[in-house]
Amino acid sequence: MPAYKRPYSPPRKLERDLARVRALWQRLKRREAQMPFADDVNLSALGQLSGKVVLIEASEQPVRFRCGFELVGKEIAREFAGDLGGKFLDVVDVRHPLQFLLSQCGATVESAEPTYYRHGAAGRRGVRAQKKYSRLVLPLWGEGRIGMLLAAFHWG
Repeated sequence: MPAYKRPYSPPRKLERDLARVRALWQRLKRREAQMPFADDVNLSALGQLSGKVVLIEASEQPVRFRCGFELVGKEIAREFAGDLGGKFLDVVDVRHPLQFLLSQCGATVESAEPTYYRHGAAGRRGVRAQKKYSRLVLPLWGEGRIGMLLAAFHWG
């Protein structure tokens, strides 16, 4: 019987920016915890990478994901070409660079593990080609459940 492969499984080797964010996430874990607490995340510790991350609130009933206010990196906002702060992902226009983000967030909460997505360049004749990007979504614990997700992007 073939081995089960979890959706959005991260590759063995991540892009440098994503590997740095994941290393910070690993360092924030307390003792034997499976993941860090959301309260322990300090985006300023990411330095220049803070423009490539977004904190996403996760609610349980109903299951929804909302981009945090003032917690959307400038590079993400520029690539999206719109305001994401405080908006639920299920009502945001799904376009570059948010393809499959809603389902990836769901997979992250369900598996309680980091997830990864890679998007290749795409474009039609006469239409600006979208940049290639990769995305890593990391779960954060809070109030007895996964209450927040840290999503990091890498362009190229």
